Amino acid sequence: MSKKIRWGILGAGKIAGKFASDLRLVENAELTAIAARNPERLRIFSDEHHPSYAFGSYEELVNCPDVDVIYVATPHGMHHEHVMLCLKHGKAVLCEKAFALNLAQARDMVELAREKKIFLMEAFWTKFLPQYEKVMEIIGSGRIGEVKLIQADFGFKASEPKARRLYDPLLGGGSLLDIGIYPVFLAQAILGKPTQVHAFVTPFESGMDEQCVMTMKFAGGALAVLSSTFAADTPVEAMIAGTEGRIVMRNRFHNAVGTIELIPSFAKATESGPEPIEVHREAGYGYQYEARHVNECLRKGLSESPVMTHADTLMLMDTLDRIRNVCGVLYEVDDV
Repeated sequence: MSKKIRWGILGAGKIAGKFASDLRLVENAELTAIAARNPERLRIFSDEHHPSYAFGSYEELVNCPDVDVIYVATPHGMHHEHVMLCLKHGKAVLCEKAFALNLAQARDMVELAREKKIFLMEAFWTKFLPQYEKVMEIIGSGRIGEVKLIQADFGFKASEPKARRLYDPLLGGGSLLDIGIYPVFLAQAILGKPTQVHAFVTPFESGMDEQCVMTMKFAGGALAVLSSTFAADTPVEAMIAGTEGRIVMRNRFHNAVGTIELIPSFAKATESGPEPIEVHREAGYGYQYEARHVNECLRKGLSESPVMTHADTLMLMDTLDRIRNVCGVLYEVDDV
């Protein structure tokens, strides 16, 4: 592999642009190529980010010998097709979340990567952010005791006309896979796989969920109350309550600008109040952290991340399937 890790991006939407901007902050990495089927998006992206190659087809990208790894940034309804295309052409892949539409697709992608010994990771950027790492450090230290309850939400009022990707089944529409995945991820990262799942949705006319509320129970009796919505703005916060105190993740808990408070239990509240937790932040949107990790994995010759493992992705997809099955939110690729 060359001295610099040479990145290609498949898809030229908003998140692709943010990732490309942050890639400039990553040592020994360069944006080599972009591929998009929409000529205008391709032109706008190329004018802003100046890749060496600008391809009008994904096939040209996966056949480019100057690309080491491809970031798949298309809607999740297309992830299976696009990841499989990359893997079949020997390209390492960082695939945006949601990783796939269902567990069957995710298994298919992971099995091919393992068979060909090619690196594949879900781009769950939250797991690599400093504030997430700090929260996990606090929990591991025992400062809030045993975690008993997690509450997390993610919601925004979608502007009109609503983007097709939000409601179209063919694009993997629905609030759960688009934004509800963050509260589900956080609960599982802390408590593991739920033993029980209950959920309710308010559907679009397309059948996809405009709103989703989930309750989960975990081994040991811990609970989680989670929600996602395209119908209203919500705080986008997370509260992790333990026997000795709680952590509150504020200001869009899932991203790089979120803040953290450590709040003691009521019994200790007279001794000390809420404690703001300082976290060092770099410039940029926050995608550079996961990009750096991928670079490190590739330089070590790994085919799987030790941080965001294939098992992590498959467990998350399994829980998302369980939620959708309870609510009757189905895609054409689901085996029902």
